[in-house]
Amino acid sequence: MKSEIIIQLHKNFEDYAHEIDGEEFWFARDLMGLLGYTKWENFAKVIDKAKQSCHTSGHYIADHFPDVRKTIPMPKGAEKEIDDVMLTRYACYLIAQNGDPRKVEIAFAQTYFAVQTRRIELIEQRLADQERLTARQKLSLSEKELSGLILKCKMRDSDRLIAADFDRNVQRLRLWRGRKMSSINYGGHRV
Repeated sequence: MKSEIIIQLHKNFEDYAHEIDGEEFWFARDLMGLLGYTKWENFAKVIDKAKQSCHTSGHYIADHFPDVRKTIPMPKGAEKEIDDVMLTRYACYLIAQNGDPRKVEIAFAQTYFAVQTRRIELIEQRLADQERLTARQKLSLSEKELSGLILKCKMRDSDRLIAADFDRNVQRLRLWRGRKMSSINYGGHRV
């Protein structure tokens, strides 16, 4: 498929997106033409297959394929209500997967969604890796801090032991000096 066609199909797909309350969606009748279908009846069969895929995968059909009525202009200023379906991006993906792969537009859509899915997977992987790295850095800092606190406690305990040993040694020295002094003072000779 030529790159110009790919770029145009991608642009057309994104241009047809609508948004309500931050949720993007596409109308099935707009998507029908983008995917190379000319008859609603044929495209409705693809939508039914996609709905079945949605249900089988454990998703609620109404969350991704809500039915709506749409007013379209008719000749001489008249209007007509027609059935349509609001499609989430996931619904568009399922429609592309269930469409006729002989159509260039369906082949593009299948490739488009495969590439987009892979991009999302890579982004999610990078985010997970970044979260893991951040957690490791926090853990490392916490371990360093804990090690420092343990070392300080050991040093304090060590200082107490050293101080206690010093006090005992000073007392021993005083006793020794006292004995020595007493032997000099009272005994007249050195021991």
